[in-house]
Amino acid sequence: MNHPTRSLSEVVHQRHRLGILTIAREVDRVEFQYLREALELTAGNLSRHLTVLEDAGLVAIDKGYAGKRPRTWVRITSDGRDALAAELRALQELLDGARTPQAAPAAAPAPGA
Repeated sequence: MNHPTRSLSEVVHQRHRLGILTIAREVDRVEFQYLREALELTAGNLSRHLTVLEDAGLVAIDKGYAGKRPRTWVRITSDGRDALAAELRALQELLDGARTPQAAPAAAPAPGA
């Protein structure tokens, strides 16, 4: 039997990346500055997390202008939606297990016993 923690993604599970994906899932695209403020990250730290997510194919980064001001927008990809959904299922499974008392597995005998 696999423990639910085996299903957690090293890329998605990090709290800031999980935050980026959950915010991006709620809208068509989200502006970099909004993510920075909402997650209380520095621009450099947010950029690093976005690079990890973009390299994994979970977000797409669009650069452009709003008037004359340069802007960066983040969109969650379909793979990103799938990865987030899988992560949330694994977390739900952990929560469900925590609510249901289960018998403890038998302990291995102590060495030399």
